Amino acid sequence: MAPRKGNLMSVRDDVRVVDATVRDGGLCNDFRFTDEFVRELYKTNVKSGVDYMEFGYKASRDMFNESDFGKWKFCKEEDIRAIVGENISDMKIAVMADVGRCNYKEDFLPKSESVIDMVRVACYIHQIPAAIAMIEHFHNLGYETTCNIMAVSQANFNQVEEALLLLTASPVDVIYLVDSYGSLYPENAAELAKTYIKAADEVGKKVGFHAHNNQNLAFANTIETMSYGVSYLDATAMGMGRGAGNCAMELLLGFLKNPRYSLYSLLSFIEKYMIPLKEQGVVWGFDLQYMFTGQLNRHPRAAMSFTAEHRHDYCEFYKSLLDNF
Repeated sequence: MAPRKGNLMSVRDDVRVVDATVRDGGLCNDFRFTDEFVRELYKTNVKSGVDYMEFGYKASRDMFNESDFGKWKFCKEEDIRAIVGENISDMKIAVMADVGRCNYKEDFLPKSESVIDMVRVACYIHQIPAAIAMIEHFHNLGYETTCNIMAVSQANFNQVEEALLLLTASPVDVIYLVDSYGSLYPENAAELAKTYIKAADEVGKKVGFHAHNNQNLAFANTIETMSYGVSYLDATAMGMGRGAGNCAMELLLGFLKNPRYSLYSLLSFIEKYMIPLKEQGVVWGFDLQYMFTGQLNRHPRAAMSFTAEHRHDYCEFYKSLLDNF
């Protein structure tokens, strides 16, 4: 059995905390955050010791109508700079690029001309070759890169091994285990993490974990995979994210023993900005409909529709999911 890396009192120098509030949280409000919200979150993350802040997607403006979304669906260079200037801080700036949903050859400047530090390439497991082409492009432009393999809970072991074989031969810096459906439990999240870590360690790469909270396990799965050596940890303020949301940043910062992480500034941000978002009617977080899709290892789109329709007929919804299993 693989040993755990450190213990509950350990400070791990390899750990990196990644704030994904604007990117994953943006899926809850079509990325319509005010500049004040994003600027204050940026300042909060710097004060809190967060290592990376993900600003949103670099989505294709040919595929998505700009008027339908806020600016963080597209993360133009000038919009990020309007918030961070030259980013005179220790925190790095990240954006996400989805395979098949971005014009990556046109929309990215060389790193030397950009305030962005890291590009996170998101793909499904059958899209790994396309993801690697993107990763090579971003690497050649000078960016740090990750590959976030989504919905890995629906992949079989051979697919995972083949994906890791391809990625470890690529220039990617971090390989992400992503529990897109919130269906993993600490035990199988740990087993997958150990598989990723074994492959990554052999070639000097890091592993990250991105959790969803469909079964109230996002935080538990995050610290369980971390205990075996996962080092890049995604979290969001108040767990804001698609559907059931993500690992809550306040839980993660409260757990980590490294004194460079601080909770106080985040609590002030939650009071001033996150609570009002909830009061304005932006919806995210655990509910029974997300539990059902998590337990059944299904995409949460049906649960998201159930939520949007303000339904509470949980029995009927659960039966409908089982009927279509």
